[in-house]
Amino acid sequence: MKSAKKKDKANKQNDDFLAKEAKEDLANAEAYTIDIPEDEIWTYRIEGLQEPRIHKPIENVKMKKAVVILVLLIAIGIAIYMSFRAVHNDTFKYEDLGDGTYELVRFSNPGDVKEITIDYVVDPETGEKDMTKPISVINEYAFNCDEVLNEISFGKDVKEINGKSIYSCWWVQNVLIDDENPYYCDLDGVIYSKDLTEVVFYPNDHDKYLRAKYGYDNLIDDEGNPMEELWGTTERYDEAFLEKYNRDIRTYVIPSTVTKIGQLAFAYSNITDLYIPEGVKTMESMAVFKNTVLLNIYSYTTDSVITDVTYNSIASMANVYNSLPEGLEYIGSDCFYYCRGLSYMYIPSSVTYIGHHAFWDACYKEDDQVLGVAQIDAGADEETFNNQVETGDQWRPQYDYMLFKKSVDVNYSAERA
Repeated sequence: MKSAKKKDKANKQNDDFLAKEAKEDLANAEAYTIDIPEDEIWTYRIEGLQEPRIHKPIENVKMKKAVVILVLLIAIGIAIYMSFRAVHNDTFKYEDLGDGTYELVRFSNPGDVKEITIDYVVDPETGEKDMTKPISVINEYAFNCDEVLNEISFGKDVKEINGKSIYSCWWVQNVLIDDENPYYCDLDGVIYSKDLTEVVFYPNDHDKYLRAKYGYDNLIDDEGNPMEELWGTTERYDEAFLEKYNRDIRTYVIPSTVTKIGQLAFAYSNITDLYIPEGVKTMESMAVFKNTVLLNIYSYTTDSVITDVTYNSIASMANVYNSLPEGLEYIGSDCFYYCRGLSYMYIPSSVTYIGHHAFWDACYKEDDQVLGVAQIDAGADEETFNNQVETGDQWRPQYDYMLFKKSVDVNYSAERA
C-alpha cells in the first residue's frame, strides 16, 4: 500500500514538471504569422492541412445525404415504435382472474380517445385485441376523471360493473351494452341490470346527447352567441320554453321494474325531475350525490309496466306523489348530498336505515332564510322512528345558526304533502 502511494506521488510530480516546462516553452516561443494574400483568403492551403473546399462540391455528397436520411428514418421509426408500445402499455391495465377472463383495472386515455369498446384484452405489443382473453369485470375507478371520452361500450362477457367504475368522467354521454350480454343492458345509453331491476349508471353528460337527439343543440343567448345549455329563462327563451326543455332533456323516469338505485347511479347528473317507481326498496350510497339542479323527486304507481324513461310515460302512471316512494327501506350514506335544489323531503314509514350524511348540505342559509330541505317530514311517529330506523352520523342537513350548526327539524307523524 505504501509503495503504491509513493508511485502516485512520483507520477504527480512528473506531470507537474512537464506542465511547467510546456508553459515556459510557450512563453519563450517566437511569434508566428502567415501572410495570406486577400484574393486567396478562402482558398489558401496550409502545408499539412486539407485543402479548403469553398465553392467546391463535397466528395460523395449524394451517398452522405442518403446515409443521413437513412439514419434519421431509422431513428424516427424506432421512436414511433417505442411510443406506440408505451401508449398501449400505459393505456390499459388488466388483472388475470384465473378463470379465463380478465378485469379491467384502469384505462388511461392517451388524450384523443372519444369512443371505446371494452370487451377483450388489448395486446400491448401490437395494439390488437386478444379474442381469447375476454373482460368480465370493470374495476372501481377503471375510468377516472376522464375529460375526453364521450361513449363507452361494454362487451357481452362483462358481468360485474362496480358502482365507481366510471367516476367523475364529465363528458361521457352514453354507455352501451352488447345486446348478447346476459348480465346488463342499456336503455338509450343508461346502464341497467339485464332484468331491469337495478339502475346502474346515468352518464354525467347524458343531457348533451339528449339535446342533440331532440333538437336543442342550436341554442343561442340574447346576444346571438352559441349556448350549450339552458339553465333559466332569457329574453329569447321564456318560461314555457324552459318548461318544455326540462321535460324533454332533464326529466327522467326510472322504469317501473326497478327495485334498486345503485351506488352513484345519478351522481352529478343534470336532472331536474326524477320519477321513482313505488317498488324501489334500496337507494345505495351516493345514489343521487351532488345533483345540484334536481328540483323535484316524484314517486309513482302504475297498472302496466313502464320502460319509457321520457316524460311521455307520465301519462301511463296511475298515481304520482311527492318525494320518496312508499316501501323504500334503505337510504345509503351521502345519498342526497348537496341536493340543494330540493325543497321537500318525505321519509316513508317503511324506511329502516339512513346512512351517514344522507342529506348533508341539502339546505343552506341565504338572507336569513333556510332554503333547500329546510325540514324533513317522516311518516312514522317519533318513538317508532327512533326504535325502527338505524341512522348514521349527521344524517340530517344542517345550516348556520348563530355561532354553530343546527340540524333541520324532523316533523314526525306527518302526512305527505
